[in-house]
Amino acid sequence: MTATGTVSARFVLRATEGFTSALRGEKRSWLPMNSSMIVTDPLPRSFWDSVGWAGRETLGDMAHAYMYAQRTADDRIALGGRGVPYKFGSRTDNDGRTAQQTIDQLREILVRFFPASRDVGIAHAWSGVLGVPRDWCSTVELDRVSGLGWAGGYVGSGVTTTNLAGRTLRDLVLRELGSRDGTELTALPWVGHQVRRWEPEPLRWIGVHGMYAAYHAADRQELAGRATTSPIARVADVISGRH
Repeated sequence: MTATGTVSARFVLRATEGFTSALRGEKRSWLPMNSSMIVTDPLPRSFWDSVGWAGRETLGDMAHAYMYAQRTADDRIALGGRGVPYKFGSRTDNDGRTAQQTIDQLREILVRFFPASRDVGIAHAWSGVLGVPRDWCSTVELDRVSGLGWAGGYVGSGVTTTNLAGRTLRDLVLRELGSRDGTELTALPWVGHQVRRWEPEPLRWIGVHGMYAAYHAADRQELAGRATTSPIARVADVISGRH
């Protein structure tokens, strides 16, 4: 229902991803995890010559609390990571403002990878939220009784996954309308995948922040020279559902 009229439909498809927790009854369905980025001022040719990053490859360190970076078209470095991963009560920001603590953490990563960037200015910083299911697996569903369909829980891999999810929802709707039989997409294992709900607060906040504290500790061990995966990370994977 809107201010100017009522809209009805046989099916309503929910695609709210990290903002799903704001809907009634959905606070514990998908956890809104923060992801943040910084981008530097434009860097001179001498910088690029010194680091040898000529091909504009996308970079990632594959750490447990990982980072990712890209050389932009206007010769900046855009670098992202988790920063402060989660706010109590599944709260989300409306303006994308990034905490200074997160900016400082991302700058530290930037300088560790590229010492020549130590005095480079940070031009912009921004944040968004990811939808994270309890088992870290995406799902697509269409409830024929209520007419409600949904897709999401992409955990940061939604750029390509959303396309597949949208086509899968389309085929599910068309199948229910009788204009199409089941397809290869409607037979995918994420269709109807059942995920248990996240724990209530304060367990949710303690768990997420404890998990990332463990991952950071594991990264420090491995950065210091440990040749195998830290047992701290293995335990965190099991507890978090990422194993």
